[in-house]
Amino acid sequence: QVQLVESGGGLVQPGGSLRLSCAASIRPFSTYTMGWFRQAPGKEREFVAAITGDGGGRDYADSVKGRFTVSRDNARESVKLQINSLKPGDTAVYYCAAKANPFLLHRDPLEYDYWGQGTQVTVSS
Repeated sequence: QVQLVESGGGLVQPGGSLRLSCAASIRPFSTYTMGWFRQAPGKEREFVAAITGDGGGRDYADSVKGRFTVSRDNARESVKLQINSLKPGDTAVYYCAAKANPFLLHRDPLEYDYWGQGTQVTVSS
């Protein structure tokens, strides 16, 4: 059974940092592109970042470029999202997702096959 479990969310002040993790029970993990999405109250789920199966390709939403970094550890079957210089507009539930194609980067959430339950990130002073 495929499982994606996010962790690392919390309450942080503007300008702070968080490191989100997603533990995956997908094998072989390297055959999946992994994505991060977020959804704020009353808004649609939006793309944040994605990384190819070998970690060699990355894509970021313009709103997070330069502040967020996606990485993966295929040996540990995990993907991380380092988020820096947080802004109140980054407040959302953050989800990781898996797409069964390791070569392409996808921004459309409909392209992804599996989803985690999400972790809340709240940026507030």
